[in-house]
Amino acid sequence: MSSRTPARQPIVLRPGEGRPYPMGRISAVFKSDGDETAQRYSISEWWLDPNTKGPGAHSHPEDDVFFVLEGTMSILVGNQWIDATPGSFVLVPGGVTHDFENRGDQRAGILNFTPGEFESEMKGISDWFLQHPPGNAR
Repeated sequence: MSSRTPARQPIVLRPGEGRPYPMGRISAVFKSDGDETAQRYSISEWWLDPNTKGPGAHSHPEDDVFFVLEGTMSILVGNQWIDATPGSFVLVPGGVTHDFENRGDQRAGILNFTPGEFESEMKGISDWFLQHPPGNAR
């Protein structure tokens, strides 16, 4: 092991465990980020109540990966919406516009994988959503 690489510990989390970020009709639970992954990636769950818009269409240089855990999540990739059911996998290349929302009648959740550190942004993201609650998806 290189002296420049800090020793990392395995992470074992039970269902529902992690660092929660409640944002009204949206919530996130971070499973790993930052020092836990040597700044390489971030993994979080995102949960949307029924009929709830997501973060809004956006893009960034890094890839975004989504895996649907529960419900049906509508995912925007470029200019096309995809209704993704449990077990669906979507890789959005960096620079491609994307979004997600729950247009269904049941809670929906996705596992999100992004490169680098993401959790450091969550305080601002949480505050923003609490001040600007998401609208209805339909």
